[in-house]
Amino acid sequence: MAHRPKRTFRQRRADSSDSDSTQEPFAEPGAPGEQADLGPAEEGLQSGGGRAEAAELPRRARGRGRGRGRGRVWASSRHAARAASRLDGGSDVPESRAVDLSTDEEDGTHRSSESKDDQSSSSNSSSSLEEEFTSLVNIPDAAFIQAAYRKRALARAPEDYISLDVKHAFTISGVKKNTEYPESEPDDHENIIPFTPKPQTLRQKMAETTATRNEETSEDSEEDKKYQDIWEQQQMRRAVKITKGRDIDLSHSSESQTVKKFDASISFPPVNLEIIKKQLNTRLTLLQDTHRSHLREYEKYIQDVKSSKSTIQNLENSSNQVLNFKFYKSMKVYVENLIDCLDKKIINIQEIESAMHALLVKQAMIFMKRRQDELKHESAYLQQLSRKAETSTNRSLAIDEKTQWILEEIESRRAQRRQARVLSGNCTHQEGTSSDDELPSADMMDFQKSQGDILRDHKKIFEDVHDDFCNIQNILLKFQQWREKFPDSYYEAFISLCIPKLLNPLIRFQLIDWNPLKFDSIGLKQMPWFTSIEEFIDSSMEDSKKEDSSDKKILSTVISKTIIPRLTDFVEFIWDPLSTSQTTNLITQSRMIFEEHSTCENEVISKGKQDLLKPIVSRMKKAIDDDVFIPLYPESAVENRMSPHSKFQERQFWSGLKLFRNILLWNELLPEDTLQELGLGKLLNRYLIIALLNAIPGPDVVKKCNQIAACLPEKWFQNSAMRTSIPQLENFIQFLLQSARKLSTSEIRDEVKEIILILVKIKALNQAESFIEEYHLDHLKSVIEEV
Repeated sequence: MAHRPKRTFRQRRADSSDSDSTQEPFAEPGAPGEQADLGPAEEGLQSGGGRAEAAELPRRARGRGRGRGRGRVWASSRHAARAASRLDGGSDVPESRAVDLSTDEEDGTHRSSESKDDQSSSSNSSSSLEEEFTSLVNIPDAAFIQAAYRKRALARAPEDYISLDVKHAFTISGVKKNTEYPESEPDDHENIIPFTPKPQTLRQKMAETTATRNEETSEDSEEDKKYQDIWEQQQMRRAVKITKGRDIDLSHSSESQTVKKFDASISFPPVNLEIIKKQLNTRLTLLQDTHRSHLREYEKYIQDVKSSKSTIQNLENSSNQVLNFKFYKSMKVYVENLIDCLDKKIINIQEIESAMHALLVKQAMIFMKRRQDELKHESAYLQQLSRKAETSTNRSLAIDEKTQWILEEIESRRAQRRQARVLSGNCTHQEGTSSDDELPSADMMDFQKSQGDILRDHKKIFEDVHDDFCNIQNILLKFQQWREKFPDSYYEAFISLCIPKLLNPLIRFQLIDWNPLKFDSIGLKQMPWFTSIEEFIDSSMEDSKKEDSSDKKILSTVISKTIIPRLTDFVEFIWDPLSTSQTTNLITQSRMIFEEHSTCENEVISKGKQDLLKPIVSRMKKAIDDDVFIPLYPESAVENRMSPHSKFQERQFWSGLKLFRNILLWNELLPEDTLQELGLGKLLNRYLIIALLNAIPGPDVVKKCNQIAACLPEKWFQNSAMRTSIPQLENFIQFLLQSARKLSTSEIRDEVKEIILILVKIKALNQAESFIEEYHLDHLKSVIEEV
């Protein structure tokens, strides 16, 4: 086959100078204006510059693809699509300016062969080459070339796309890719520039869709960018290596015949056997050390395998371990189920508890507000009476309907209480010492109905729960079995700290209908939870080794964490310090709690005790400030014992004295200085003594003084060496001496002895002796000597 000569634009222009005008646009291929004038026949013929631009296009496309899609994971898909298009012989590309890579490769092959031919024929002269080329090559005309293109395009159409219109130029350019005859390739100036997108095959569409999806999904991935850069570098290094390899292969044929000769001028370092021996010994030492370390690791692994096998065998042979594991597993499951049950039921318990507490608070507020309103209206009514008496007018007193209704209600309840006392035979009762806690029948029925509804809901809380999860005795029995079987693990797990928290919801459930202010309320020691915990503690104390067991603190912890907060709510919101029955019941419950605390003293328990005593003191201070009111009237208004002013003053005095007695009932629970400040400082000296000073001396005053002295705790005066009473009673002692002086000059001398006895009882012995000596009451010295 004749070698194709190297074509240049200058030669083409010179050779085709005599041809027709249809070939003139190819003289300057770089001008875009001239290329636009190409006819349909010359459209496929391109110059050398067009071939260069066509070869540059795939590189630009690859550059743009890399620049736009760097770091994304679709690079492999794009290469696969290109390879698939080459394998299928497809001639279409998705973009109008895309160039057939396979054709470029073939052209590159031809260029390399042509360059080699040019080098081999460089020895010949250029003139003889042109003459030979002119004699051998016969350039056909345009019509012949078009007919040949159509025939070859129809013969080499791709399998998945057969063009029906053979006149379209893109079919000719599309079939160029799969040509097997590089020598029949069209000339450079005959390449067709496509201006419209070519139809794509199904495989090309799938490849393009896959590449587009990969591009969209991996747009923001920084890690993929790094991998893409690495991949591109690897591909470039491979390409460089391949190129070098091809260059070596190409030049191997020419260099194979050349025999490499040894260069004697190259000198090597002298061989020293000592150095080689030293290096070999060093290498041998390293290998021996490595071998020894491997042997040690191997021996260690052998020992581990043996110990594991022996452990497995021991566990399989020992049935006790299996039983222990079963017990711990069952205990774990039981505790988890118990906690889950209590977590679900605690919400219902809190709702019922809040409803009952709100009902009791509402009732207590009704009593307190009614007492204060009645006191205000009755006092206002008596003041109006006093003003009417001072003006000496005969006009009737104008009273509003509300005040009239309140006074009638007060008198009606007092009449009912008098009748009840007569029937019970209590004739020593004083007006004003009643609690006045009666409710109308309608209000009482509403209260009982609401309370009954709450208690019915209370019973439904644990209806669907097994006894093992709601009965405190059954729960403690589970932990007792653990303590008996595995005491070490039981105490190491600090179960004594966990039991009070587990039992808290169940104890609160039992305390919902518990009212410590009612006289018929059940005591804490009679409750089921209390007896169950006591039995649990007693069973733990049977073991002499566990005398200092932490289980004995369970009861005190339960009281401190569960009972005291419940009792504190009653003290702050429900307890009425003016009610003797409520105060007595509250003191009973508090004394029992403090007795349990005394058996186990620690910081938590002492803090719980203080948390209970503080609201008690605060509530009594509030009662003194809000509920004590003893009016002072002129002597003319109270001379008549049956006058409304005298009756009201007497009721208020005895009400204040009742509160004084209730406060001093806490003498064994509250500190002495606190009681003396509340009872003596705030109540006796501020209210009661002033009312006594305004009263007429006589048997009634002495009786009131006896009642005051009877309320004082005997513990305060047990010191036999005392000759002077406590400082807070100084005002009371002076009032007694003043009353004794007045009575000694009157006909009522028997009351003087009563006053001397009161002074002796409160350890005011010096004042009593001075009074006896002053008034020469020698017959009363025996009273002092008996002390």
